Amino acid sequence: MLSHLALTCVSLLVTFAAVRWFIRDSYKLDGFSQKHVFITGCDSGFGNLLAKQLDRKGFKVIAACLSEKGAADLAAAASPRLKTLLLNVTDSAGIRSAVDFVSREVGERGLWGLVNNAGRGTPIGPTEWMQLEDFMTVLDVNLLGLIDVTLQFLPLLKKARGRVVNVASIAGRAAMAGGGYCLSKYGVEAFSDSLRLNMLPFGIKVSIIEPGYFKTNILYNDLIEANLKKLWAPLPQDVKDAYGATYIEDFLRMFDNSLGKLCSPDIAKVTRCMEHALTARHPRTRYGVGWDAKLFWIPLSYLPSFMTDFIFNSFTPLPKAGRKP
Repeated sequence: MLSHLALTCVSLLVTFAAVRWFIRDSYKLDGFSQKHVFITGCDSGFGNLLAKQLDRKGFKVIAACLSEKGAADLAAAASPRLKTLLLNVTDSAGIRSAVDFVSREVGERGLWGLVNNAGRGTPIGPTEWMQLEDFMTVLDVNLLGLIDVTLQFLPLLKKARGRVVNVASIAGRAAMAGGGYCLSKYGVEAFSDSLRLNMLPFGIKVSIIEPGYFKTNILYNDLIEANLKKLWAPLPQDVKDAYGATYIEDFLRMFDNSLGKLCSPDIAKVTRCMEHALTARHPRTRYGVGWDAKLFWIPLSYLPSFMTDFIFNSFTPLPKAGRKP
């Protein structure tokens, strides 16, 4: 009887905690029409959809695009409230110009939301195929650019006691590929954690978005194939012999048969989490997005390393030198 009573009490406590969390999570702010949000990487994908989504909600959106075409297409698809500007997040002077532009727009109200969404995935591939500049190409955008943007916009965010939303990835929890992508996303996680602690006294809340695999430009098969072939071409012959002439084809087949099938076309799942982080009275610290993130990648990240190594090696192609004769 005591064991049944204890189990009942625990079940009731868990149910109460879940209901309380759900209710607390549903509380929303108001006054969106008076709030400015700055988003990077709005040419396509998550950033583009989020800009249009927040614009429909009444936010004053300032969308940073890398190309003139991206900016023009977005402006044509949104209301006159939405403003666009050109920004390469690796250009510190360009970021200063963006801060000046946003400062004139927000005035004394300050900036309510900063969404660091700009990113790139390639070069990606076996670690020994890489040169230092291959790592830096990705780190400059995904991590150092994100840090530079955040630091320069902090004074405006402090005025509004606003929100920072950083786009990481499940690759920031479990690394399975060489190159700068996973490194950068681990870095985004660490930077966001330290920023959240440091900004807490100033009323700024920091959220991390951890998408699983979604169909965006980063995961185009043709882009990954071209990237692998570019890395392969200058490799020494002994390295090529060790991997075998069919390694690229084996890698792409693995991508199509496993990771490619995990990709969700519904990128609105990600932007809804971004919106929640900007509009909720109590935003979450982390948003794992996608069934693969919640049911596979995040649980995988808590397993012992020998188990994750076994799982990754079970579906990634082996180099020719590592295959059993």
